[in-house]
Amino acid sequence: MAGPSHYIMPLPAFEKPVKILIVASPYYKDISDHQIAGAKAEIEKAGANWDVVEVPGALEIPTAIGIAERMSNFDGYVALGCVIRGETTHYDTVCNDSSRAIQLLGLQGLCIGNGILTVETYEQAAVRADPAEMNKGGGAAAAALHLIALARKWGTADKGVGFTREILMAGGSDNKTSA
Repeated sequence: MAGPSHYIMPLPAFEKPVKILIVASPYYKDISDHQIAGAKAEIEKAGANWDVVEVPGALEIPTAIGIAERMSNFDGYVALGCVIRGETTHYDTVCNDSSRAIQLLGLQGLCIGNGILTVETYEQAAVRADPAEMNKGGGAAAAALHLIALARKWGTADKGVGFTREILMAGGSDNKTSA
């Protein structure tokens, strides 16, 4: 009996160029190389551009994304790495803290596809990273692309957010907001 199937959304289309930063930890270099290859291919399918930076480990990925957001001009980010359970609780710390930091960045409005693998064995990681298998790097890139599309849809210039400049300049006494 076959396992459950899952739906894969078609990639969004973009009118303006999209620039994505892939932040990868090459701690397990062959796993990372597969994840990056899958992410690049997915980004290119959407007609977007990418850049890659490497950091020492999964805990540094959110920090690098935060730095890039403050100091560069990327539309979105793909977080790629691999954490394999070992004999200590360090696995739990790395998995939980990297995931939580990425989630907090996302809640601040950053468009991040989280492809940090958290697995029990190297073999599980290899299957998940391989673009010809589960292609989790490509899936993380697709997630980032979908979030960028949503941000662009909801952040259009014709939709005001909060108080208008004129109201703020006049002291805001009538409490009108823009549409």
